[in-house]
Amino acid sequence: MNNRCFARLTSRMCLPFLLALAVVGAAQTYTITDLGTLPGGNGSGARGINAAGQITGYSSFTNGGSDVFLYAGGKMTNLGNLGGGSAIGQAINSSGQVAGYSTTSQGSYNGFISMNGKLTSVGFLACCYSDAEGINDAGQVTGASSTANGDIHPYLWTDGKMTDLGTLEGGSNPWDWNTGEAVNSAGEVAGWGYNDEGFRAILWSNGRITDLGTLGGSYSQAYGINDVGQITGQAYITGGIGADAFLYDNGVMQDLGTITSPTGGNGQYAYGFGINNDGVVVGESTYQKNGQGIVYHAFVYSNGKMKDLNRLIPANSGWVLSTAYSINDAGQIVGYGTYKNQQHGFLLTPQ
Repeated sequence: MNNRCFARLTSRMCLPFLLALAVVGAAQTYTITDLGTLPGGNGSGARGINAAGQITGYSSFTNGGSDVFLYAGGKMTNLGNLGGGSAIGQAINSSGQVAGYSTTSQGSYNGFISMNGKLTSVGFLACCYSDAEGINDAGQVTGASSTANGDIHPYLWTDGKMTDLGTLEGGSNPWDWNTGEAVNSAGEVAGWGYNDEGFRAILWSNGRITDLGTLGGSYSQAYGINDVGQITGQAYITGGIGADAFLYDNGVMQDLGTITSPTGGNGQYAYGFGINNDGVVVGESTYQKNGQGIVYHAFVYSNGKMKDLNRLIPANSGWVLSTAYSINDAGQIVGYGTYKNQQHGFLLTPQ
C-alpha cells in the first residue's frame, strides 16, 4: 500500500484499493454436501469427480462388502460389483465412465471400467490379478496387473487391449508392486514402482520411463497427474524422518510440506492424491491433535500454501474431513471424513 493510502485510509480514493486487498486476502471457503450411502449402507467414501460434478466411490455394508456408486444430481446410484461382494470406484471421466476394482466370485481382483452402467473387467496382463486406478476422457485406464512370472506391472488399457508399461531397473521382483495410478488426456501415466533402492514415483510417457526422484529421502510415490503434465504424490525428506506431499513440474519436485509443518518435520506425513489443471493439489496430512495424538486431515494446496480443509468449511458442521482424493477444474473436492460417527463421502463446493 502506498504512503498516501496509509495516510488517508478512510478516503474515497483508497477505499476500492482496500476492498481489493480484502478480496485477495480472503481464504477460499466451501459448502459441504454429505453424499450419504447406498440403501442399507453403513458408510461411504468418494474417490473421483469429473468436470460435470459426477462422483464415484464406494458404499460399505455391515457384512463387510461394498458396492461402487455413481453420484449425480443429488442421487447415489448403485453400480454393483463383479460378483465378489467388494468393489471401489476409483476415478471417473467426463463421459461418466468409472474405473475401479472388485473382487469376483472366484476370489480374484479385477480392474473394471463401467460401460452403459455395467461394470466390465479390463482383464489381465496374465492371470489372475488386476486393479484399475485411473481413467481419462478417451476411456484409457491404468492400474496394475500380474504378469506371467508373477510380477506386478503397470498397464495402460486402450480399446480393450492392455499394454505392459514396464518398470524401473530392479523393479521386476514378485514382491515389488509397480502400478499406474492416474492417466491424463495425452495418455501419460503417473504411478510408482521399484528399483534397486526402493519405491519411486514414476512417469510413463511416449514409451519412456522417468524416475521423478525424491525430496532427499529414499522413496516416493505419484498418485495424480493433470493434462499439462504436473504430478502430485508423496516423497520422503532427507534422513527419512518424514514424507511430504509434492508437486512435480517441468522436471522439478517441489516440497508442499504438511499441514503441521510446511517445511517438513519429524514423523510428519502428507500425500498429494489429486491435482486439477490449475495445479491445485488435494490430499491428506498428519495432524497433531491434543488428546488424540496424530490424526489425518484433508488439505488443499494452492497459491503456495497448504490449508487444512477442516478450517475452510462452516464451523460446527459436525464433520472431520480426513482425506481429499480428487478435485475438478471448478474447484470441487471429494473425499471422506467422519460425520455423525460414520465415515461418509463428501463434496466440497467453493463459495
